[in-house]
Amino acid sequence: MTHSPHASDLLTHSGGPKAGTEGTRFGFFTDTSVCIGCKACEVACKEWNGVPAREDSDFTGTSMDNTGALGADTWRHVAFIEQPAPTDQAWDGRVGLEWFGEDPGLPAGAHGAELGVVPEFNGEAAPAGEHSFRWLMSSDVCKHCTHAACLEVCPTGAIFYTEFQTVVVQDDVCNGCGYCVTACPYGVIERRSPGQPGGGGAFKCTLCYDRMCGQQQPACAQACPTDSIQFGPLEELRERASVRADELIEAGVPGVQLYGHGDDGVGGNGAFFLLLDDPEVYGLPPDPVTPTRNLGEIWSWAGAAAVGLVAAIGGALLGGRR
Repeated sequence: MTHSPHASDLLTHSGGPKAGTEGTRFGFFTDTSVCIGCKACEVACKEWNGVPAREDSDFTGTSMDNTGALGADTWRHVAFIEQPAPTDQAWDGRVGLEWFGEDPGLPAGAHGAELGVVPEFNGEAAPAGEHSFRWLMSSDVCKHCTHAACLEVCPTGAIFYTEFQTVVVQDDVCNGCGYCVTACPYGVIERRSPGQPGGGGAFKCTLCYDRMCGQQQPACAQACPTDSIQFGPLEELRERASVRADELIEAGVPGVQLYGHGDDGVGGNGAFFLLLDDPEVYGLPPDPVTPTRNLGEIWSWAGAAAVGLVAAIGGALLGGRR
């Protein structure tokens, strides 16, 4: 957000990294509790980075989320999770778009004010007698893992850590092997379809590396009108997120949790989230693990098995000569 109230000694007035901050880890903190699903981040990301439209983009008919998921042509994805409101939580009766007020150009109740029955969303029906539902909205993005599996398996060096400790793909070096696609525990990175710019190569969020080098904040963070997407030094963001989570929990908001905030199967994320429900509800893996984490142990067992196999063959040959 252009006029973020969150100041940092490491950020310029425009919200980008100051000169001399190379070596400091920067990242994203996405507070889903204030996301309004406007998709300004998606638009800003596409416009700045020249990300083409998805070839398979279409009206899903199941949600206002027609982007569907992150991919080579979607570096920011705003998820709309529609679900019945918890029965143990007090609601003021407003549902759906009514949060934004009635539209004088539409019939009364068109935004949900006079809904008699709430339909099923994501296969989950509202409890009997319960007519409220809620939207959980979240802007997903590449997690810029501490131990990035995509980088570890890349055979050409196309994926690298920047001086800001973010993870970037060099499309002119990528050979399109796809190893990174299968390695990513979040399913973020994807190969672009042939016929598209850079077709066949792998693409994902760069955390606007070019803007950071120019002391500007990423386009999505600058475009966010509610400060749901916050950019800054990662340690400062983590402290801020902990305070925010405590405030929401104290206020009685259910399901509050931080995702990717601490050390986990990928060593922690450079882009982490405050969620209002379990990660699975948002389409996020509950326990992401870098596939290469146990590679040393795997090779140790493979080596032991090979030694055993050689010993067995040797024994069989010696026994056969007798």
